[in-house]
Amino acid sequence: MTDQEAAVLIAEKAAELGGTVYFVGGCVRDGILGRENKDIDIEIHGLTAEQTEKVLDSVGSRQEYGKSFGIYSLKGLGLDISLPGSGHSDEDAAPFMGTYEAARRRDFTVNGLMKNVLTGEITDHFGGMKDIESRTIRHIDDSTFAADPLRVLRAAQFSARFGFDIAAETVGLCRSLDISGLPSERIMLETEKALLRSEKPSVFFEQLRRMGQLSFWFPEAKALIGVPQNRQYHLEGDAWTHTMMVLDEAAKRRDIAKYPLGFMLSALCHDFGKAVSTTIDEDGTVHSYEHEALGLPPVKTFLERLTSESALIRYVLNMTELHMEPNIMARARSKLKRTNRLFDRSVEPFDLIQLSVCDGLGKLPKCDDTEEFLMQRYDRFNEIMSRPCLMGRDLIEAGLEPSEHFSEILGYAHKLRLAGLDKDNQLRQSLAYARSVLKIKG
Repeated sequence: MTDQEAAVLIAEKAAELGGTVYFVGGCVRDGILGRENKDIDIEIHGLTAEQTEKVLDSVGSRQEYGKSFGIYSLKGLGLDISLPGSGHSDEDAAPFMGTYEAARRRDFTVNGLMKNVLTGEITDHFGGMKDIESRTIRHIDDSTFAADPLRVLRAAQFSARFGFDIAAETVGLCRSLDISGLPSERIMLETEKALLRSEKPSVFFEQLRRMGQLSFWFPEAKALIGVPQNRQYHLEGDAWTHTMMVLDEAAKRRDIAKYPLGFMLSALCHDFGKAVSTTIDEDGTVHSYEHEALGLPPVKTFLERLTSESALIRYVLNMTELHMEPNIMARARSKLKRTNRLFDRSVEPFDLIQLSVCDGLGKLPKCDDTEEFLMQRYDRFNEIMSRPCLMGRDLIEAGLEPSEHFSEILGYAHKLRLAGLDKDNQLRQSLAYARSVLKIKG
């Protein structure tokens, strides 16, 4: 049984008892927009909790969510089921409050639409259809909206994902809300949605900037506003503008990235160091020397504010540190050994290339002449790394006694491997190195 089939069955059984079941929230909105939405939410009106539970028990194996009174699911299905006003306490969940009051508690008019499961009739108390037509994100009610400050970020990420503008009165209300007390996990989730589901993730950050809501959770990004760049390479404006452009270029490539979330965060973070490294000469020339290295502390601080995922933090720090190198090497047509060493230092060299290409495209004039060279070198790197390499057992078979020098010898052999030498030559030169430099007998 699919979620849709279960919803219809629940609606039919509820109707027999005098209740009405509605599709609510994003599935209604996305259906009208013609967007795919696999998450189906239904709300059951006109039945008590006991009646609702009996209906659900007759359809499948009912599950209730912990302390969130009136929120259910059925085992094996993704369908979310709720009573009107549910999620907080018995007093809040009022089966007979009516569709108007239930919709008033939702965040935005486009999410306040309700669709009768059996008849398909749309209930629209707050002008959600009109706002969909005008592509506007507008809050429903001042007091209910302000009860959850996370809606500030939800407004921004909806704007980014759907290409909707945010109504001026909603922006004004968002400016007044304090989001500092929100759990970092909720901030990260909304940020992740914006980064991974938007054609232009820059809109998310531009809307937060418009609301004056960058300071607490995104101060390192905010610090880029007004930071000048060298006009020889950057005619687009300040470091913030460049970062937003790179972010949107990265969105075009995130589906091919090995680690999409890390890749998008790297696009956001890659130039954080410009806020602390930028200087201006007497003649007006702007420099951001070593911004990739100086950016590592603020990047680390930013990421640790949002997540404890060590692999993600390590990835973004590595990408930030190395993001300049691929384009520099491409323009210099560096030797194979040098590009191999760079890719060997990278946690994900394919993603590093993509980030560097986005860095070149996310500015004016665009620099779009490096990708072919870098991908050719990436293919060579992968071919070389797929060959047999020198191992400790090879040194033993060649007559060396295991010792504390083995790691140094193998490190030397690895450099030879990156230079393109085959295993036999790695062994021959490594043995010579061990005997002449390390004075090892054997």
